[in-house]
Amino acid sequence: MCDDITQRESFPHSLIASSGQRCGKRSSESRVRVPHLFSHIGRIEVYAVPCFVVPPYILDAMEVSHDERLHAHARRTRELTAMLATQRADTLAVHRAGTHGTTAVHPEVRRVFDARHKTHLPGTLERTETGDAVADAAVNEAFAAAGETWAFYRDVFARDSIDDRGMHLISSVHYDRNYDNAFWNGAQMVYGDGDGVIFGRFTRCIDVIAHELTHGVTQVTCDLAYDAQSGALNESMSDVFGSMVKQRQLGQSVDDADWLIGAGLMVPDSGVKALRSLARPGSAYDDPRLGGRDPQPAHMRDYYDGAADDYGVHINSGIPNHAFYLVARAIGGHAWEGAGQIWYRALTSGLSGQTDFATFAAATVDAAHTAHAAQVRHAWATVGVR
Repeated sequence: MCDDITQRESFPHSLIASSGQRCGKRSSESRVRVPHLFSHIGRIEVYAVPCFVVPPYILDAMEVSHDERLHAHARRTRELTAMLATQRADTLAVHRAGTHGTTAVHPEVRRVFDARHKTHLPGTLERTETGDAVADAAVNEAFAAAGETWAFYRDVFARDSIDDRGMHLISSVHYDRNYDNAFWNGAQMVYGDGDGVIFGRFTRCIDVIAHELTHGVTQVTCDLAYDAQSGALNESMSDVFGSMVKQRQLGQSVDDADWLIGAGLMVPDSGVKALRSLARPGSAYDDPRLGGRDPQPAHMRDYYDGAADDYGVHINSGIPNHAFYLVARAIGGHAWEGAGQIWYRALTSGLSGQTDFATFAAATVDAAHTAHAAQVRHAWATVGVR
């Protein structure tokens, strides 16, 4: 059972007022349909709702900002977000790419396209495994971070790409103009260039890129429904593993890490620190242009129970995020060698798409075995999940 579920009173007015379409519990006709070719011999269909790294309540606040630049860019971003949530995504062929457990990136596993400020995907092919770096920084950043994330899942979890079957990692950069988001559409990663006022280009942060790719891992393992607690777990998985990819790239221990998501995403003089904090949910920003204070709770007593943000998927993810942080700090060392192993075993343990916090907490206790079960149980109790 989860304790003390109440609506948090300090949320920005725009957040409470927004309609917040419920994405996880929908009819099959309204789900975004994304067919994939995961191998050269078979075809399966994956149904996915596009998952965005910037929460809708931030875009809501920016849209009513007195800064006309933010107003225009946020409105355009929200219009595209609504379109993406309802239209059929482009069909992309994703072929099995070599054998499992090799020591180098599979041939042609990464492809980066340039959308050239349009919305048609994937765009113009700019870089592959056989090509050198190009002049476009966004292309090179997307390419390098996709490789780091691919290597993370291979080396740490013996996983053969996102689907564990050698899936190609496809990215499109320069999506639309001043687009304030990055998203996984069920088949590929897509990155905007930001508004230049608060957000810079979304390829600058490896944790943002790993966050989006991890939505693909979650999609093919347990396909957590994108609303309420299952949706918050979906977002949390991306934050947790995105943070670990960054920490591994930097060689950081749990004590060295900043535990921030999107810390390098913001324009340097914007005054905004990050999108989210696993160590201190609710402290990532405090800016009227973004609706005031970061609304993420760290405990179930502050659980958001409204309809906005797909019933709180980006908001309430602060609770499982903080539980992971507490386990990582309790175990120590490198997060991907301790707490990360527990979370990955739980994620791939056969969870249903409607998994809630309490069910996932129990799965992590089981995955911790005897060595760390008490620490994991204590962490979940600390955030109010029993």
